[in-house]
Amino acid sequence: MNYRTIHRYNCTTLLLLLVVSLAAFSQTHVAKTKPTVKNKAKQAAISNVKTMFNRAESLNYGMNLSWLEQTWNKNILHDSSITDDDFVLLKKLGFKSIRLPVAFTHFEKNDIPLDSVLSRISGILATCKRYGFNLILDYHYGNLTNDNYLTETPHIIELWQKVAQAYIGESPTQLFFEIYNEPTVNDEIWKDAAYNIVQGIRKIDKKRTLLVGASNYNSIYELSRFVRLADENIIYSFHFYEPFFFTHQGAAWVGDQVSTTGVSFPYNEERFPPLNPKAKGTWGETNYDKYKNDGNEGSLMDKLKGYVKPWSDKYRVPVICTEYGAYNKADEYSRCRYIKAMRNTLKILNIPGMIWEYNSGFSIFDGKPGVDHLSDCMRDAIGYTNLKPL
Repeated sequence: MNYRTIHRYNCTTLLLLLVVSLAAFSQTHVAKTKPTVKNKAKQAAISNVKTMFNRAESLNYGMNLSWLEQTWNKNILHDSSITDDDFVLLKKLGFKSIRLPVAFTHFEKNDIPLDSVLSRISGILATCKRYGFNLILDYHYGNLTNDNYLTETPHIIELWQKVAQAYIGESPTQLFFEIYNEPTVNDEIWKDAAYNIVQGIRKIDKKRTLLVGASNYNSIYELSRFVRLADENIIYSFHFYEPFFFTHQGAAWVGDQVSTTGVSFPYNEERFPPLNPKAKGTWGETNYDKYKNDGNEGSLMDKLKGYVKPWSDKYRVPVICTEYGAYNKADEYSRCRYIKAMRNTLKILNIPGMIWEYNSGFSIFDGKPGVDHLSDCMRDAIGYTNLKPL
């Protein structure tokens, strides 16, 4: 090989190296400044997941405001017992969000115009905004059944579309819709109904964050078998009143299964009452025998960690406990210990929670809502440790 051949070879080699280097630089440069469509989609998905978990967290330390779901009170829509003072108190006690159950179907059956119902809701929303609370508007006491779901689901959708239109201008970070409280229909029927309700709302409002629970009264067990819906803007809700034998003792509307009273939390063998004869042959007898194992904080953790947390992790979706509490037939100290145990458990699992309820049979107060009617043990249970606004 002569000098010219070598020289030509070297020049060619250098030229090729230069082209390769420029190509490599160009590719690196593009990768840094212009992510691929696939990477953009991945980043958007991660961002959306984070947004949804943040929105769920914004509902933590919540309180259910029992009022517009009280179908037994004929004049509830005109009841003025809830005032600004109640919101001042809730703020003082450290609560950050409000869940407002509304018996839409009840009002409709009694020929009360939706505009009148929305007027009261709007008043609560305005007060929440004034005091810095986020608000969940909950469709309570619906009539959906396995037999009527084909006709009732469109009816629910129509109602929600009217509500969605009324509040289309409200911030999706402050107002949330819970599409249906405690469905009792078959799992597959509920999944279909829930999907269609969500899609119906989306025709009006694409940005609103919705809350969806599972069947069997927002059961954690049904939630663990539920398949997440094809919508990225949903927080999944559940209710937790376990052990039911304790939390609903003496609740007449439930029936004989909870007729045994004097049940403490946690389980205390020396103070454990005899089974009420009315409970024999009911679930109350079964739960009576199980309570020595179920009546403790560890059992709460086992159930929430065993059913709720894995489901949330599997689908990478946020969950929230929109109801937990204990009926006031239980002794005050047991109720305090239960609420504190639930708050601790939810906190450990990073699950937001809302207490049921502010001002009725499950109320945290001993009498009319007020700091003076909040026992020392309940102050400790809800994390209120002083008399200064938080």
